[in-house]
Amino acid sequence: ANSRLQHEYVPSAHLSAACTCLAWAPPGGRPPPSKDGPQRKKRKSEVAEVDKQLDILAIGTAVGSILLYSTVKGELQSKLDGGHDNRVNCVRWHQDNCCLYSCSEDKHIVEWNTQTCKVKCKWKGDNSSVTSLCISPDGKMLLSAGRTIKLWDLETKEVYRHFTGHATSVSSLMFTAVKPMNENKPFDGITGLYFLSGAIHDRLLSVWYIRSVRKENNAVMSFTVTEEPTFIDLSVSEVKEEPVKLAVVCRDGQLHLFEHILNGYCKKPLTSNCTIQIATPGNDGDSTPKPVPILAAAFCTDKQSLLLVYGNILQPIIEKVSLNTTESHVCLIRDIQKVLSLKTDVALTKVKTPVVNSDTKVLVPGIPGHSTAVKTPSLGKEKKKNKRKPGEAAESIEERLEALDIDVSKVKTPGGLPQTDSFAVLLVQGLESNDAEILNRVLNTRKENVIKNTVARMPIHAVIPLLHELTKRLQGNPYSASLMVRWLKSVFTLHASYLSTLPDLIPQLGMLYQLMESRVKTLQKLSRLHGRLFILVTQVAASETVQDVTEVNQTAKLVYEDESSEEEGSDDEMIADKDSDENWEEDEEKEEQSDEQDMTVEKEMNGDSDLEPGNESEEE
Repeated sequence: ANSRLQHEYVPSAHLSAACTCLAWAPPGGRPPPSKDGPQRKKRKSEVAEVDKQLDILAIGTAVGSILLYSTVKGELQSKLDGGHDNRVNCVRWHQDNCCLYSCSEDKHIVEWNTQTCKVKCKWKGDNSSVTSLCISPDGKMLLSAGRTIKLWDLETKEVYRHFTGHATSVSSLMFTAVKPMNENKPFDGITGLYFLSGAIHDRLLSVWYIRSVRKENNAVMSFTVTEEPTFIDLSVSEVKEEPVKLAVVCRDGQLHLFEHILNGYCKKPLTSNCTIQIATPGNDGDSTPKPVPILAAAFCTDKQSLLLVYGNILQPIIEKVSLNTTESHVCLIRDIQKVLSLKTDVALTKVKTPVVNSDTKVLVPGIPGHSTAVKTPSLGKEKKKNKRKPGEAAESIEERLEALDIDVSKVKTPGGLPQTDSFAVLLVQGLESNDAEILNRVLNTRKENVIKNTVARMPIHAVIPLLHELTKRLQGNPYSASLMVRWLKSVFTLHASYLSTLPDLIPQLGMLYQLMESRVKTLQKLSRLHGRLFILVTQVAASETVQDVTEVNQTAKLVYEDESSEEEGSDDEMIADKDSDENWEEDEEKEEQSDEQDMTVEKEMNGDSDLEPGNESEEE
């Protein structure tokens, strides 16, 4: 009633596909007020007096699953899977039992049991995709349409009638009456009924008649509209003399109203009784009235008034309009701007132009984010004088001109620190002109915060050129490489999200990756070598200390032998002369054994056991 958004369902983006069609479930076995999905929302206000409110909404998705959503609970009730493997084009509820029918691009029609969420029956509906469905008023027949329209018997799942006449795929189907006009014949539930169909890119709505015998199956009459129909609603005639009222919303935003008693064949296409358009008043500031598109329309229960939905899709306006079909063309004036609160154009006009003296020459590089303040001429002169004060040779005019943009952007602030935004501008200029001097000046900075701020303020389009430049410099001098790594680190930490969106990121960064790999490859070998050298050095040092200790022991032993008597000494000498050779060899063996033991002890202390068989030769 107040055209305010009552309820919103936002599916989580990574779990579900886009919604392609929807339909309200009939509340408590009551036949639905209409067969087409979206306008039932607008009717909620009228059917509120019915004890059971509309609740369950079937939503078809682009991937082939169907979601059953409860608007009262505000959550998904169940998901119907396994029926279709392509986009669902249309869903329709059966009036009496809780069956749901769906058709898809995969050429099949599926009958669902919504209690068990299982496929009850699945059959091929057409040779191409099936785009639209409609259930007959008595619930025993089903109309399906792709290019041709077929009427199916729901019990046997066999085609009862064929109807041909549309060149493109059918977008809407609906029955126009509950019972046939001539009441003298017995009614079998389907014969004698008329139904309506509209196709995409087709400006004619066709009306078909279901005959008792299978003879010609062409359209009996047609309604002509100005553009392709996007939304159709009709009020079903219940009394014999009452005409069928039809409201058709076209793609061009116009609404056409037809009133016609369906009584057999009519050769000439029927034109609309009344056309409704909506426009803005066009008074304040804007003299030309602008058309406001009508999005949808539905007849109210009294059939004398119409609900119109117009304006913006994000924030539509719903209004009740009384029908007056005496005039052939009605234009409603509605000031839509006051109702809509989308202030988009205000932000776009807030562009401030700097005030510049006529005799100043300003060099502005065409880079987004360039925000160097415009200097007055006097300030510039003072700054330049200060620059030349230290005893440097005066630069030539050519050099001055070349360095002019650098000097302007590297003017120091009162605090004495260089501006980081000027660094970013400098860096972009250097990358665009490929000027080595500017790039050296910027890239050789060592201050972490300056690097971080420069990379943060840099425009996105300069990220890849900077990476290429850093890669080039990494290949050179190891000293410069250590500086470039700091830049690389801040580029990857600050612009990782942008880089991950690039489709050709792997070839762009391939060179850099190989470079890092080759640099890091030697690290392992170097660390191994370092470890081995360290072990060797410590072993040598340890063995020297061990040797010192044994020498001391030997001297002590010799001293002990010197203290013995002279006689024993002479005997000993003789024995020693005899056994000297043998003893010599034994002593040597003992010394070697003790040395080996020391070595193994040292190795264990240093944690170097002979796990690798190839290590011995290298150590030797």
